[in-house]
Amino acid sequence: MAARLKEKYHKEIKQALQKELGLQNPMAVPKLEKIVINMGLGEATQNNKLLDPLVGDLTQIAGQKPVTTKAKKSIAAFHVRAGMNIGAMVTLRSDKAYEFLDRLISTALPRVRDFRGVSTKSFDGRGNYTLGLKDQLIFPEIDYAKVEKLKGMNITIVTTAKDDNSARALLKHFGMPFRQGA
Repeated sequence: MAARLKEKYHKEIKQALQKELGLQNPMAVPKLEKIVINMGLGEATQNNKLLDPLVGDLTQIAGQKPVTTKAKKSIAAFHVRAGMNIGAMVTLRSDKAYEFLDRLISTALPRVRDFRGVSTKSFDGRGNYTLGLKDQLIFPEIDYAKVEKLKGMNITIVTTAKDDNSARALLKHFGMPFRQGA
């Protein structure tokens, strides 16, 4: 089963973006490259068992097994030594990325309490967008009863766009709910 958002991109969004951005070459139209979901857990330094539910939640949300991230250098004030497990991340590409973005836009974001849209200021200057979420419960895959601790996550949407305006136009066509007047 092909991702619904990917089909929509190839049938409608690609042509509309080419016109909107004034591009001659259809291959220059920005597209979704990958989505990186990252969950950090500082308390994992004291108790390594805390990482297991984090990995389980991230597996359910992303649909594929994450890799654990390790500390690059030691920081005595945080009781962190180089090589310690401090989080988990997963990279989604192709159909899985489109499918996840579809679920994020249509299901998860509307479940955020007091949601007024996502910020338009979270672009990095190179056409990538990063979004921070406060808890994992907005995803319907997560069982509310099994969650012991709320864990936030960063979701980075990497596009082939060269600048922020092209990436913003692409995400707007995908249906990303940007905040009005911000």
